[in-house]
Amino acid sequence: MPSSFARIRDQIVDIDRKVMLRTAALPATSADRNLAKLSEAANGGRLWLLLGGLLVLRPGEFRRAGLRGMAAVGGASLLANLLGKQLFARRRPPSGLMPRGRSLANPPGSAAFPSGHAANAFAFVTAAAMERKRTGAALAPLAAAVAYSRVHTGMHWPSDVLAGAALGSVAALATRHWWPLRTVAQPHAARPAQAPPLPDGTGLLLFHNPESGNPDIRTASRMAALWPNARLVELNRRPPVDAQVESAVAANQPDLAALGVAGGDGTVAAVAAVAHRHRLPLVVVPTGTLNHFARDIGIGAASAAVRATRNGMSSKVDLGLLQVTTNRDEQLARWFVNTASLGGYPAIVRVRNLLEPRYGRHAAMIVAMIRTLRRAQPIPVLLNGRARSVWLLFVGNGSYQPKEFSPVRRQAMHTGLLDVRYLRADLPYSRTRFVLAALTRSLAASRVYHQFDAYELDVRLPEGATRIATDGELGPLGRRFLFRTQPRALTVYRSNDTVYRAEHNS
Repeated sequence: MPSSFARIRDQIVDIDRKVMLRTAALPATSADRNLAKLSEAANGGRLWLLLGGLLVLRPGEFRRAGLRGMAAVGGASLLANLLGKQLFARRRPPSGLMPRGRSLANPPGSAAFPSGHAANAFAFVTAAAMERKRTGAALAPLAAAVAYSRVHTGMHWPSDVLAGAALGSVAALATRHWWPLRTVAQPHAARPAQAPPLPDGTGLLLFHNPESGNPDIRTASRMAALWPNARLVELNRRPPVDAQVESAVAANQPDLAALGVAGGDGTVAAVAAVAHRHRLPLVVVPTGTLNHFARDIGIGAASAAVRATRNGMSSKVDLGLLQVTTNRDEQLARWFVNTASLGGYPAIVRVRNLLEPRYGRHAAMIVAMIRTLRRAQPIPVLLNGRARSVWLLFVGNGSYQPKEFSPVRRQAMHTGLLDVRYLRADLPYSRTRFVLAALTRSLAASRVYHQFDAYELDVRLPEGATRIATDGELGPLGRRFLFRTQPRALTVYRSNDTVYRAEHNS
């Protein structure tokens, strides 16, 4: 008595033959020649690699769709040709089954199962749709046509094509393991704070850095149009930004209702520290290159800041506080809104940001790590009293996601936590092991990479001072660095839809 597997196999073979006979009976049309040309154009994944190359020419979602699609095609081709065809070795349909006008000039000699053409087509379209749904939807008919062309030309049985399509889709989904999809998580605050509405900017002292962001955008005139009654102050390279802000605040008292800043994260940190000292709410206008802090408080564009100030919507967020002990035992305080770091981390971020538009975040981070770590020197440290040698150390104001090496986003800015990450230099081949773990997305199991959240971090350097960097700006030399947060120390204006309702914390 035949087994269940044999019965299912026989049923599939029977269906394959019936579909092929019906396809062979179709009348001859111009579609025969077009489908044959399309099938040959997709040989070796060439069609999809060409489309991927075209998508890569456009930045943003298009580029990520092209890169992910090409990566998926590579994986699908490997699985279909080097694994599937070798395991199953199924014969192709008989050469005389289809009418003579449909046959390809150079039929392949490899096994039939699964269809590599279908695998490549559905791998690319599925991967592209993961990054940009409209692109995937637009290319789906082309993928279906390529897959069907293999049946229409007599190169594959229908089940070969269906298996190839399924295999390609799985290969596309598997790319998420090495290259996670970008998630747009909605930032939220602990509860609304008290801040005055500023519909026309009355009472707002707004600082702008002309060297931040795109030099072609006239920040001053733009800010004047958004808040016509605000007082605008242009920041210079010298004296230090915090001194310029303090001087302007003193000159405009007692009529101040809020401070504002239009610039990069380093400028934002300097103005935020002054706003905290004077207990003034802060308006953040994202005109810098990266705008990490503005993004994490839900201000993605100047229009969001305008809505927030018009309605007086605000909340309290944490500030990072760094206390530096110099070689002369001087005590220096430095505030940061995003990150502080020792070692090569700032260089890694700079290289990653340059490469990300071309290669995507994950690939750019890998290249940046290799370039930077190759020249890095180990730093002996005591982390909360525990001896370590590290290549680099990262401290974030708030808990970042993802927890692997490349921190991207904070969903909450009021937790009082520091996000601590470091790469050990006191283990054999630590840099190579780290890069391999990053490539395979297995950093969580790696002994060379450590991440934890803490309320305080004490870093001592027993062999001499080194320089700290905060929010992308170089700071002082120090032999001891004490990190903590000042919980809910700063009131920031943020859009109504990003405020976490008070009842959720009651």
